[in-house]
Amino acid sequence: MRKRTKRKHYPAVPMLDFVLEGVRMMSATKAEQLRAIELAALESFRTGPATVDDWRTLADVVNLSETLAEMGVGREEVTPSIQAVEQHLAEAHARYGRTGRIGTTGPGLQAMQDLCEYHHLQRTAVDVATMERAIQRTQQRIASAHPSVKVYVSPQGAAA
Repeated sequence: MRKRTKRKHYPAVPMLDFVLEGVRMMSATKAEQLRAIELAALESFRTGPATVDDWRTLADVVNLSETLAEMGVGREEVTPSIQAVEQHLAEAHARYGRTGRIGTTGPGLQAMQDLCEYHHLQRTAVDVATMERAIQRTQQRIASAHPSVKVYVSPQGAAA
């Protein structure tokens, strides 16, 4: 008997749907959900009972905005806000180490609010595929403790 090759049949991937999925913009409801989380963290800083999770939310906004800026999305507009918020989050972390409470000053709140607005504009200006690449790149930079990442929580729980 001769050896016969078994034919492999792969399901057809609808390439047009696959491509369109990557180039579409983020849905308005998803963008508003993310914005609501960020604004809730900002409001916690404003009213006083901010938690470590609120600090982490704003640190994630800083890191993702920085990655998007490096990818060319609003670089000149968002960079000063990123630097200001990095400084204020570092001060909030130091204050938390001294007093056990997380808080910031009026200029810090204004810088955080400006950055949240810029980040929302960045998020709505790019397609889903670009946003996913930025998120993945940010996660990799945080995991490797890249020198450009100034605000993150290390595995031991201490912020840097």
